[in-house]
Amino acid sequence: MTAVGTESGLADRILGGWLGRIAGNMLGKPVEQGEVWTRERIDRYLRRANALPLTDYLPEPPSESEGLALRPEWRACVRGRVRGSCRDDDIDYAILGLHLLETHGFGFSTEQVGDLWLLRLPYLQTFTAERAAYRNLANGLRPPLTATYDNPYQEWIGALIRADIHGWTSPGVPRRAASLARRDAVLSHTGNGVYGAMWAAALVSAAFTAPTVRHAVDEALTVIPASSRLARTVRRAVSLHEAGLSWEETLTTLAQETAGLGWIHTVPNAAVLTAGLLYGGGDFTRTIALTVRGGLDTDSNGATAGSVAGVLCGAAAVPEQWKAPLEDTVRSAVFGFDGVRISELAERTLRLARADV
Repeated sequence: MTAVGTESGLADRILGGWLGRIAGNMLGKPVEQGEVWTRERIDRYLRRANALPLTDYLPEPPSESEGLALRPEWRACVRGRVRGSCRDDDIDYAILGLHLLETHGFGFSTEQVGDLWLLRLPYLQTFTAERAAYRNLANGLRPPLTATYDNPYQEWIGALIRADIHGWTSPGVPRRAASLARRDAVLSHTGNGVYGAMWAAALVSAAFTAPTVRHAVDEALTVIPASSRLARTVRRAVSLHEAGLSWEETLTTLAQETAGLGWIHTVPNAAVLTAGLLYGGGDFTRTIALTVRGGLDTDSNGATAGSVAGVLCGAAAVPEQWKAPLEDTVRSAVFGFDGVRISELAERTLRLARADV
């Protein structure tokens, strides 16, 4: 256990990861529609609500027209109205990944991932690449065909949002985390879609032992091909930050350089996420606020940023305005898990991490 500190410290960091993932997801959920809620529009909304700098969940819409543009779930996600977490696929997959490791261990196969989807996850709660893979599974296809047959979403963000559990259960061992995430990801993704999952798992894993968030970002880059579009984009975000550009200037540059990929593609979202992490500087609130304000797939990016920041600082240091409204409760579409306690999920994750550290 020396690589990640004391057992109580490990427990606090894992709980921090779960709390951060859920809080970041909830923060971004009302504005999760990248072609509508651009970075500029999100900040206009916040200015009209007198909520900049952003230090809490999104405020209620300042006008009826703005409310109509938000996701319909906004009423349970804005400040003052949060009573436990909303159901969301970003959290469902973390729970399903935990169940996978508890059921099949770290030697799980890609086929076993698919079997659990069919058993535990409703089809209509899957989207894009996951829905295509689910349909292919139901029609009798096996991996890797499940990822490639009639699936135009192979490099979108779905596999990345499934990766955190592999980082939490491989604390300080990013290559192992990336290997586990890859085995999960190839059920539904290829190319940068798979690399995104490997990178995110390694990023979460590295956060347990990295002295700074920059060290975690650098270490995560070592698990994916250096020539990949994803790696080149993350390195570009790092170089712009290092050159002293503002957060706004960095995101404008990255948006221009990833134009045309779409708001759910892995690469532009990784750019927003990397910028949020670097300019957040390890501060939990600043990290998730900047990441969500960056736009695109706001709830997914907020969730991953929150997970990394939560691991870096630990649950005890996550500010109360983020964790108290969650009431230690998760809503989930995963069969058998709706209403589960966040603390219970963290304890079960700790058992897995402790078993194989």
